[in-house]
Amino acid sequence: MNREKISVHRVEGKRDLNDFLRLPWKVYDGDLYWVPPLLKEMKFKLNRLKHPFFEHAEMELFLARRDSEPVGRIAAIIDFNHNKFHQENTGFFGLFECVRDYNVAESLLTAAKKWCRKNGMNLLRGPMNLSMNDECAFLLEGFDSSPVIMMPYNPKYYLEFMERYGFRKAKDLYAFLKSEVGVLERIARLVERVKKKENVVVRPINMKKFEQEVALIKDIYNSSWEMNWGFVPMTDAEMDLMAKELKPIAEPELVLFAEVNGEPVGVSVTIPDFNQVLKRLNGRLGPVGILKLIYYRRKITGLRALIFGLKKEYRRTGINTVLYYETEKAGAKLGYRWCEMSWNLEDNDLINRFDEAIGGKLYKKYRIYEIEI
Repeated sequence: MNREKISVHRVEGKRDLNDFLRLPWKVYDGDLYWVPPLLKEMKFKLNRLKHPFFEHAEMELFLARRDSEPVGRIAAIIDFNHNKFHQENTGFFGLFECVRDYNVAESLLTAAKKWCRKNGMNLLRGPMNLSMNDECAFLLEGFDSSPVIMMPYNPKYYLEFMERYGFRKAKDLYAFLKSEVGVLERIARLVERVKKKENVVVRPINMKKFEQEVALIKDIYNSSWEMNWGFVPMTDAEMDLMAKELKPIAEPELVLFAEVNGEPVGVSVTIPDFNQVLKRLNGRLGPVGILKLIYYRRKITGLRALIFGLKKEYRRTGINTVLYYETEKAGAKLGYRWCEMSWNLEDNDLINRFDEAIGGKLYKKYRIYEIEI
């Protein structure tokens, strides 16, 4: 393909934005495993005036065209909260999609690199869509099934393009699959012992006090994840938005708090794999889409363990086992058949060993790349 015909420019105006949003339909045409995002949600995600991420971040969108035809896209991102928290000057790229042409990928990555370097960054890392609190990383292994909710999916050739450009591995992420949801009776006695020893009580979220409960989740989440690689504390506005988006699909019985002497010390948030519904909607939620949503949400078979955290002083008390046990018991009662536990850092040995011990199988890997700029 003729490289001279490729042009990369900033996204400006409705036509560019529409082409940016619709490009995945070209890249994944005929792909059985791809799950189309809701266009309305994607448009809001990119709205720098309304989305809370942009209260502490900047972004530039780039679109690649060949003879006026859109063939690739990328977002260049600077998250000031990340750089302040980690004492870095790191820029990010995300929302990367590209036809199978390395010249297009090279042009897009160069545009993101130049923008980040111009704004004082010395490292480019990604993909982040838009941060590590969103979808992030490229699928590395496990291309034989659809992604679960809020997990990425991409063609294999993206990995080749990254390495050819000079990116190196920054970190791999793991996803474990528990193919059968059911209570492990062999740990029932252990759970009872831990409950008595630690004076721990597990309760579901109180939907009548939703805002207060979300504040508790935020506190535990930020406390339990603060030492993780790449972690950035979620702002109140970001956590409120995530809660608002997940509330319509959440099962209250699968949002559990562990309390010791009445104090919340751990949380487990497990959600139905709503991707099984999104796959049927083709990006739009009109009248027909709403009917499909109502019908297919009753047929969701699996779950994703989205948040699982304990305050650090309680990590080796066995309370994690109690939370897991009660979560799985609730999932089985509700009729779900499998659960993905994701994502885990590759070197988080404690949680990876735990997921294996409860019957999880490492079945997908994801990779975050970086390059000095």
